[in-house]
Amino acid sequence: MAELNPASFAGTHRKAVFDTGTNWFLGVLFGATLLVTMANQLLPADNPFHVATFTVTLLGKYLTLALLAVAVDFVWGYLGILSLGHGAFFGLGGYAMGMYLMRQIGDRGVYGNPELPDFMVFLNWSELPWFWQGFDQFWFAALMILLVPGTLAFVFGWFAFRSRVTGVYLSIITQALTYALMLAFFRNEMGFGGNNGLTDFKDLLGFNLQSESTRIGLFIASALALSLGYLLCKWITVTRFGRVMLAVRDAENRTRFSGYKVEHVQLVVFVLSAMIAGVAGALYVPQVGIINPGEFSPLNSIEIVVWVAIGGRATLYGAVIGALLVNFSKTWFTGVMPEVWLFALGGLFVFVTIVLPQGMAGLFKHLKKQPRPPIGPDAQFHREATA
Repeated sequence: MAELNPASFAGTHRKAVFDTGTNWFLGVLFGATLLVTMANQLLPADNPFHVATFTVTLLGKYLTLALLAVAVDFVWGYLGILSLGHGAFFGLGGYAMGMYLMRQIGDRGVYGNPELPDFMVFLNWSELPWFWQGFDQFWFAALMILLVPGTLAFVFGWFAFRSRVTGVYLSIITQALTYALMLAFFRNEMGFGGNNGLTDFKDLLGFNLQSESTRIGLFIASALALSLGYLLCKWITVTRFGRVMLAVRDAENRTRFSGYKVEHVQLVVFVLSAMIAGVAGALYVPQVGIINPGEFSPLNSIEIVVWVAIGGRATLYGAVIGALLVNFSKTWFTGVMPEVWLFALGGLFVFVTIVLPQGMAGLFKHLKKQPRPPIGPDAQFHREATA
C-alpha cells in the first residue's frame, strides 16, 4: 500500500483554496485597497485621480456588506440553508461595537455625564445597566462582537436543527427572529437607545473617528476582514468537513443515513456564519456613525440574499460581486432617481434569476469555458470545418 504523505494533502488543500477565482479576488482586492489608499493620501485634492475621504468611507462600508454577503453565501450556497435573518447577527455585532463607542464618549456628551450615555440621561436612568458593564474595554467589546451573535445562532440553531426544521419553514422563522429583535430594540426600556439607536461617536481606540487617517484605517481593516473571512470560508469548503456540507446541501437524508450528524454540521456552519456577520456589523458601525433598530429589518436580510443570488451562490467571490454591484447601484439610484431604485433592484433580480440562474459568477465561468478560436496554421482548417 502506498504511504500517505500529510504534506501532499496540505498542498492539495492549498491549491484548492487558492484557485483561479480566489487569486483574482485577492489580487483585485489588494490592488484596489492599495490604489485607493495611495490616491487618498498621496494625491492633492485638486488632482482628478484623488479619492475623497467620503468615498473611502463609502467603499469601506461596501466591503463590510460584502463580508456579510460572504457569511450568507457560506451558509446558503454551501449548506443549503436559506437564512432570512442574518441581518440580526449583523445588527448585534453593530450594537456591540456601538456600545463600546458610546462608552468612549465619557463626559464629552451633550449632558456631560461620564458614566451614562446621553439617551440614558435624557430618560432619567440613574445607573448603567448590567449588560453595559465591560464595554468600556475594547477587548471585551471584541469578544461580545463574536459571542453575542454566535450564542444567539447556537441557541436558535440547536432547537431548529434538532427539530429538523428545513426549507421555507426555516427561512420563515429566521425572518421572525430578526423581526422580533427589531421590535425589542425599538423599545426605550431595553436600554439600547430606542428608535434613535446609538450615535454621536467620538473615537475608536483613542483615534478620532472623523479624522482622515482613521477613515483610511477602517477601510483597510474592512478589506483585511473581508479577505480573512473569505479565506476562512473557502478553506472550510475544500476540507472533508466542506464535502460533508455539500452532501448535506444536496442530499440531507442520505447524508444522515450514512451516519453523519447533520444537525451538528448545520449548527457549526450557522454559528460561524453568524460570527462573521457580527464582525461585518462591527466594522460597519464606526464608518456610518450610527446603529439603530432599522438594521434588524427583515427587508435588509432579504436584500442580502438578493446580493448573493445576483453574484452567484456557492462561489464566495460571487457574493462579493453581488454586494458591491447592488450597493453601488443603490447609492447611485437613491442619489439620482430614488423612486426608481426598488424597481431597478427587482428587475435586476428577476433578470438574473431567469437569464443567469448561476449569477454573475456563473457568467464568468461560462465565458472562461468558451473555446478560443485557433491561430496560426490551424486557423484556415478551423474556418473550413465550421463553414
